[in-house]
Amino acid sequence: MMTEWGILGKIFIGVGVCVVLAGLLMLMADRVPGVGSLLGWFGKLPGDISIRRDNFSFSFPIVTSLLLSVILSLVLYLITWIFRR
Repeated sequence: MMTEWGILGKIFIGVGVCVVLAGLLMLMADRVPGVGSLLGWFGKLPGDISIRRDNFSFSFPIVTSLLLSVILSLVLYLITWIFRR
């Protein structure tokens, strides 16, 4: 039987692998044709705040953050539902 810390460790490893894969995808977005267009919407949805001036730029992708939060919540819910069965 696995202890609670062992389960938590596996969760952290899984989250870490997902973060590394997402980072690699973002790094490759400019180098691989077609991948950049997949991430072109990121931060440019209606409702995202973007202010650009001469020597200043500010971006707050609030709608993109909300959308990613909903998607990740659904994915994590499905994963936990699958492992509970």
